[in-house]
Amino acid sequence: MTSPPMASLRYSVVVPVYNEGANVGAFCRKARAVLPEGYELLICYDFDEDDTLPALAALAEDEKPPVVRLVRNTLGPGVRYAIEAGIRAAVAPVIVVMMADLSDDFPRVAEMVARAERGADVVCASRYMPGGRQIGGPWLKKNLSRLAGLTLHWFTGLATRDPTNSFKAYRRDFLRRTVIESQTGFCLGLELTVKAHFGGGRVEEVPACWYDRACGQSRFRLAQWLPHYLHWYFWAFRRRWLTW
Repeated sequence: MTSPPMASLRYSVVVPVYNEGANVGAFCRKARAVLPEGYELLICYDFDEDDTLPALAALAEDEKPPVVRLVRNTLGPGVRYAIEAGIRAAVAPVIVVMMADLSDDFPRVAEMVARAERGADVVCASRYMPGGRQIGGPWLKKNLSRLAGLTLHWFTGLATRDPTNSFKAYRRDFLRRTVIESQTGFCLGLELTVKAHFGGGRVEEVPACWYDRACGQSRFRLAQWLPHYLHWYFWAFRRRWLTW
């Protein structure tokens, strides 16, 4: 893969993968067509047999973004550590986390990056603000995330209605000074958002659509990860109570 010209990069796109061979080609083509210029794409994987890797290698150069890097996750198994491996490897001042299954709203990246460049520590793509939308997906998961987001917004002052969405832009300097304590799943997105808010940082949101995956199998494990989401949900309420 190509090496990034560090000085010219505006943002890094971190994409954790687990056998996303059926999706990575479409993701790369859409990224090349829609995302604003000046980014590197980091494909973060756990094991060499992941079918994402040969599918990516089979793409023609004009189907891929100009700068693509493979990041082998050696921090620990699973998506939580794959995302952190990408964060550590990223070189641009803004880091965007996206999923390879095409669920995220690509046209929103431009505004998310611009807001982070203007000083927002975390910019959340929000399904639950005016203009946002969720298309498909499990009913229980959707309504639990909506309830969590709205109650945190109303009762703790969190400046987003969708903190559990993993599709976010972060300032790299914020990530460098913030310890990630979550140990599994996508919970680090919620953790980083509430830590930014209660640490005096800026959290912003933009409306976005989320689309259920068309190919491949989701690795989301609601029953397994729910206690970890609840930990950060109640952490935020405790911090709010202490400020009162």
